[in-house]
Amino acid sequence: MKTIIKSFTLIFLFSLFLPTIISAQAPYQSFTYDYWEDPINIPDPYLPEDTITGQDLESGSFSSPQDFAVTEEGHIYIADTGNHRIVILDNDYEFVGIIDEFENDEGELDHFRNPSGLYMSEKNELYIADTNNNRIVVLDNQFNFVKSIQNPESEILEENFVFTPLKVSVDYADRVYVISKNMYQGIMSFDEFGNFTGFSGTINVNLSFTEKVWRLLSTKEQRARQILYIPTEFTGMDIDPDGFIYTSNIDAEGLQGLRRLNPKGQDVIKQSVRNHLGGDLFYRSSGDYSGPSAFVDVLYRGRGLYSALDSKRGRIFTYDDEGNLLYIFGGIGTQRGTFRQPVALEMLGDKLLVLDALNNSILTFAPTYYGSLINEATGKRFEGDESETVRLWEEVLKLDANNEFAYNGIGKSYLTSGDNEKAVEYLSRGRDREYYSIAYKRYRNERLKESFSTILTILLITFIAYLVFRWLKQNNKLKKRKLKEEKPIKLKEGGDVHV
Repeated sequence: MKTIIKSFTLIFLFSLFLPTIISAQAPYQSFTYDYWEDPINIPDPYLPEDTITGQDLESGSFSSPQDFAVTEEGHIYIADTGNHRIVILDNDYEFVGIIDEFENDEGELDHFRNPSGLYMSEKNELYIADTNNNRIVVLDNQFNFVKSIQNPESEILEENFVFTPLKVSVDYADRVYVISKNMYQGIMSFDEFGNFTGFSGTINVNLSFTEKVWRLLSTKEQRARQILYIPTEFTGMDIDPDGFIYTSNIDAEGLQGLRRLNPKGQDVIKQSVRNHLGGDLFYRSSGDYSGPSAFVDVLYRGRGLYSALDSKRGRIFTYDDEGNLLYIFGGIGTQRGTFRQPVALEMLGDKLLVLDALNNSILTFAPTYYGSLINEATGKRFEGDESETVRLWEEVLKLDANNEFAYNGIGKSYLTSGDNEKAVEYLSRGRDREYYSIAYKRYRNERLKESFSTILTILLITFIAYLVFRWLKQNNKLKKRKLKEEKPIKLKEGGDVHV
């Protein structure tokens, strides 16, 4: 009887804790790539936490939302595209209000048509890509009309070009950057007054010698028809505090879907020797979810860390400032914590937020202890705190003993602090050929210096010993000669005579 009661008690307790156990399991397998470019499973860096839909709020259901923005205060602005409105939530995901109309500069009531992009500037002005109205609308923190950007004019724009903004970002100087539909020459740039100033991120074609000669011999009309840039479909962007623009783009070859543009519009992103910035290394060539990763958004997370959202397989890729791939998580599906059509990526505190246009929802992901350690270790390395970096990466290795990047992180910290011997040891384990070569060269030079010093000391001691030996030998000869000269000479007659 006692055995039966015990059994029922255990079953009852297990049933109580089963939901908690299940909720701690991710509906996806997190992984990264090792030195040999093989996918390696890792502990989950983030786990699904919550799903927010319009049905849960007073706003009513969302309709194909395409973008959202999070302010410093934690307010969330959602471009509810299909409903032609902006929905506002607070940092607890509670409904705050709706913007669906405003009074324009002519004093008339105006409305949005399929707004697809949002950005909150440092001046707390809300920039809205009002897509089907072919304009950018700017509202102040009281949602009053400030200005609009529309109908850009320039000689470098085609005569039949229609300005159809999809995404918008603003830097610290109020320069505005816009991704426009069917504009493959680059990201459109506007000054603080809304005047079009050119393109950023244009990828120029490198002409061969023959092509340059042919261009010189061509007529003006023929030169005009020659494309001098690689058509690029930009999909998302974010701006760091220094004014550098992180962008995502569709890359048919899957080699580089991310860029970092300086104020001149040049790509200055760092790429790791062992990882490219194209997402998945391996993928199907046909069928469902085939082809390279399709990055639709990028998020700069601070301290050199940035993440990219892949709509093809619903994965989030996170990189450090050197272009090293830290971790990958997420997936397409119908389970809680998976996506159907992810379109935008944001951050609230330490949580990652993903906007799903097909599920009409926001999914939130909380970092695990493992993920927090990696984020913090990378941040400390970026700030130059090498001792704390080593401690954090050592904690990562306790959870994931095969984490090559942890070994490399420790090795780089030792390299920076000047402990080249330990740097060689850890970088060898992490298989970072680039930094290992630097560490080994420094370590070898150190040993050579130490060896040279030892050899020089031995030679000096040997030389001194040789001089002492010669001096002793010479002194001994002098003594013998003196004794020889002082030895008495015996004469045949008479006594001893000293000469």
